Amino acid sequence: MNAITEKLLRLVSDWDGKFKGAFNIREDSGCAGRQSSENIRIEPKADQPGITIRVSGRARQETVYIPACVTRSGVDDLVYNDFIIEDGADVIVVAGCGVHTDGEEEARHNGIHRFFIGKNARVVYREKHIGTGDGAGARRIDPVTDIRLGENAYMEMDTAQIGGVSASVRSTTAHLAAGAKLIIRERLLTDGEQTAKSDFSVTLDGEDSGVDLVSRSVAKGNSVQEYRSVIEGNCRCTGHSECDAILAGNGIVNASPALYAKHIDASLIHEAAIGKIAGEQITKLCTLGLTQEEAEQKIIEGFLK
Repeated sequence: MNAITEKLLRLVSDWDGKFKGAFNIREDSGCAGRQSSENIRIEPKADQPGITIRVSGRARQETVYIPACVTRSGVDDLVYNDFIIEDGADVIVVAGCGVHTDGEEEARHNGIHRFFIGKNARVVYREKHIGTGDGAGARRIDPVTDIRLGENAYMEMDTAQIGGVSASVRSTTAHLAAGAKLIIRERLLTDGEQTAKSDFSVTLDGEDSGVDLVSRSVAKGNSVQEYRSVIEGNCRCTGHSECDAILAGNGIVNASPALYAKHIDASLIHEAAIGKIAGEQITKLCTLGLTQEEAEQKIIEGFLK
């Protein structure tokens, strides 16, 4: 691994010089390190770039790391990763991505992740995205996530874009069987001329399935964000979508939550709130000795925490 990869790993996956258990480190479209464990097997795909991660039903609170790093301009990385989670498995997936530019050309990572989660399985999925470098080329990250939750399965998805990404399109789709639960927490920060689009589509197909989707974002400078969510209830189910956004400077946010209730017992709710930081919050912090800029930063940090 090169030094930039090591820096990005620390930022997106809490790397301390090594990973314990199963891992796959992707660097500039290649593999920089791979290890399976007793209950988690990582296999390279034969027909396309990417890996298949197979998690045994014996796995209990085990972690698999699959970070991807683009360390220079001119790299357009595309990867297909499939997760086969057996019935009853309990696993944590850490899937951070960092993109670094050092020249005029764009650098991009596009990770396409498919989750096939068995009955009664539990998955926690953590994903951080960051852009670094002083090159003039754009830093793009365009993740695609497709989730299939089996009966009484549970998935918690915590995704964050923590700065430096020039443009991103984040697409997530999910289909839930009976009793399945999906929790999604998105945190997003844009600044300058950056753009970001989040697109969520969740279909509740099984009785007593449920989704709770919450997005919190801050649009600073001249950045532009789009948020779209669609929850479709085809049975007795529950769905909640919430978008909270803060505008700073000339930031723009377009939020479009949508609900489709196709069954009399589908209980679906959506909320959206967009506004600036309240003046009294800034005033209160300034009385404690902070400058206005420091006060705004503290409020934003707390909002995105």
